[in-house]
Amino acid sequence: MIRMSLLVLLSVLSFFACSKKGSPGNADVAPTNLTLNAVVSTDNSGNVEFTATATNAATYEYGYGNGVFALVPTGKVTYKYAASGTYSVTVTAKSASGKTASKTIQVTVAVGLSLIFSDEFEVNGAPDPAKWGYDIGTGSNGWGNNEQQYYTNRSDNVIVQNGVLKITLKKENFNGSAYTSTRMLTANKFSFKYGIVEARAKLPAGGGTWPAIWMLGANINTAGWPACGEIDIMEHKGNDLNRIFGTLHYPGRSGGSADGSSRIISNASTEFHIYKVEWTAAAIKIYVDDVLFHTVANSTAIPFNHNFFIIMNVAMGGSFGGAVDPNFNSAAMEVDYIRVYQ
Repeated sequence: MIRMSLLVLLSVLSFFACSKKGSPGNADVAPTNLTLNAVVSTDNSGNVEFTATATNAATYEYGYGNGVFALVPTGKVTYKYAASGTYSVTVTAKSASGKTASKTIQVTVAVGLSLIFSDEFEVNGAPDPAKWGYDIGTGSNGWGNNEQQYYTNRSDNVIVQNGVLKITLKKENFNGSAYTSTRMLTANKFSFKYGIVEARAKLPAGGGTWPAIWMLGANINTAGWPACGEIDIMEHKGNDLNRIFGTLHYPGRSGGSADGSSRIISNASTEFHIYKVEWTAAAIKIYVDDVLFHTVANSTAIPFNHNFFIIMNVAMGGSFGGAVDPNFNSAAMEVDYIRVYQ
């Protein structure tokens, strides 16, 4: 009798042990009932408040749709987007044992831009010395391009008149050169990292003329060119009238093998047009009259993630400007404004 009772007891204990062993337990249950809500700030600040909840979730991981990820234990976080756009936001809820559940939503964000630099060229006379300096002379080997002009800061070559800046390229003998012009720049006065540059300009005509609105890396004196990076927002050749060039120069893609495209417009030398670059950590996009014509994906592998300064000039001839019309006398690039937004 005692022996039979002992066998019954062992059987009962074995049954409960097997039942417990086969139970999954709460620790191994994947998160369920996952929800993700987003509240976009209405002040165009780029702020979005995210709230994720789930049953049996120990923590949450967010992917904000722009390459940025973050671990958020509570599931609630406010994230600030740097640029306007529609983003695919994914949250992954994780249980204590590592099981997961995910949910993705679309979030549209509007980010207001601030004007951080501008010159409207409203005051007659020399350009504002607080904003602009000058490269003087012929540089090394015609500024590296066999250009034929001598750059000055004389009023004959650069002046603000009637609401526009005029950079005038002239045929004249000056310090051993056959032409004079101006190259003005914001180096050591203003530089910036990422943003939008927009200029409204009318370009010179004439064989050999080479106007440009462009940027160089502020570290050029230490890194050298092209390691510093160069962004050509607008270049034009009088020998190829109305074709606008937008180009990036960097190691492996510089000079004749630079990374660029072009677009033909109408009346480049008789009407004002808007030349623009949008520069972010993700891409550099070049426009004329709000038409995108060149895009380069940005990354840490190319030198476009540090401060740059702005340059405006009109060159003559050289490797890009080409053959000079012997009948050329003078022509000007007129700039209504230049603005930088972030």
